[in-house]
Amino acid sequence: MSPQHRSFLSAIAKNGAVVALVGMLLFALNDTMGKWLVATYSVGQVVALRSLAALIVLAPFVWWMGWRPLFQVEKPRMQAARAVVSTMETMAFYLAVFYLPLADVMTYWLAAPIYIAALSPLLLGEHVGWRRWTAIGVGFLGVVIALQPSPAMFQSPAAAVSIIGTLLFAFLLISGRSLRNTPDTVLVFWQNVGGLVIGMVFALFDWVTPSVHHLVLLGLLGVVAMTAHALINRALKLTDASVVAPLQYTLLFWAIVFGFIFFGDLPTVPMMIGAALIIASGLFIFFREQQLGKKDKVLPAIPE
Repeated sequence: MSPQHRSFLSAIAKNGAVVALVGMLLFALNDTMGKWLVATYSVGQVVALRSLAALIVLAPFVWWMGWRPLFQVEKPRMQAARAVVSTMETMAFYLAVFYLPLADVMTYWLAAPIYIAALSPLLLGEHVGWRRWTAIGVGFLGVVIALQPSPAMFQSPAAAVSIIGTLLFAFLLISGRSLRNTPDTVLVFWQNVGGLVIGMVFALFDWVTPSVHHLVLLGLLGVVAMTAHALINRALKLTDASVVAPLQYTLLFWAIVFGFIFFGDLPTVPMMIGAALIIASGLFIFFREQQLGKKDKVLPAIPE
C-alpha cells in the first residue's frame, strides 16, 4: 500500500462521523442477519449463540483489564437488572423482525428517546419544558401513525412485542445514564452473559442443530455487534455526541435498503410519515438537551 493510501485511510479512521457511519452500517447488517436467522432458529438460540460469540471476542479485553472490575461494580442490582432487560430487549427485537419488515421495527425502536424524554420528570427528576413536550407529542403521533392501530393489529403479537421491546430499550438507555461510570467492557460483558444464560434456557425448548454455514453466521452476529459497539465508542472519543447521535437515523435508511434487497419489503406511506415525525421529534429533543447542557446524559440510541 502506498504512503498516500495509508495517509488517506488514517485520515478516515480519525474522522468520528465516518467511523460512526460504518458502525451504524454494521449494526444494520447485524439486524439483517438476525432477521434472516430467526426464520430458521428460535430467538433464544440466536441470542445465546450471538452472546457466546461476543464473549469470545471480548475475552482478550477482559484478560487485559483483569477479572476484578467485573465483580467490583457500582449498583450490582442495577447491573443485574440491566443484563436481564438487555437480553429481553434483544429477544423482543428479533421476535419483532420475525413478524414485521426490518424498517418497521427500526422505526418503533428509534422512538425510545422520545419515551425517555416523556418519563424523565418521573424517573430522572428532570424538568421538561413546553418545547420538548411539544416534540414528545409529535413523536407519539408519529408512533401512532406508524403503528396504524386497528382491531386487526392486536390479533398479531408483533404490535405488543414491538411496544414492549421499545420500552425495554428505553430502560436500557436510562440505566446507561445511571451507570455511566462503569467501564464499557464490564457493561457489555454482563449483558452478553445474561444473553447466553437466558437465551440457552429458551433455546433448550426448541433447539435446532445449525449447519456449519449457519453456525458461522450465528457467530458473526456477536462479532459484528461487538465491532459496531467498538466503532461507536471510538467515534464518541473522536467527536462530540452532537455529531454521532443524529447519525443513528441512518439505521432506518439501511433497514429500508436491506429489507428490500434481502426480503422484498417496502415501507408503507403511513410508516414513512410516522418515521419522519419520530426522527424530527428525536432530533429536536436531542439538540434541545444539548442546548440545555445535558451533554453527559445524551448518548446515541442504537437499536439491535
